Amino acid sequence: MRAEPRVVVDFPGEDGSRQVQIGKQSVGRAYGLWDMVVFLQRAGLPWDEDEIARSDRIEWRGGGPDAWGT
Repeated sequence: MRAEPRVVVDFPGEDGSRQVQIGKQSVGRAYGLWDMVVFLQRAGLPWDEDEIARSDRIEWRGGGPDAWGT
């Protein structure tokens, strides 16, 4: 069984978006949990918003899953 890659969500930027990295690849800027769903699905990780918000496999830098605005 393959281990799931580490997900890192960086500090919110001035526009409220956060850079997302899955494994060693930067996948884009998320503006909310729905963007996270899309990025993770593209990476083969079909998590919904609730799973993302409570997952211990995601490192949230500068605030948790509710920190999107400035």
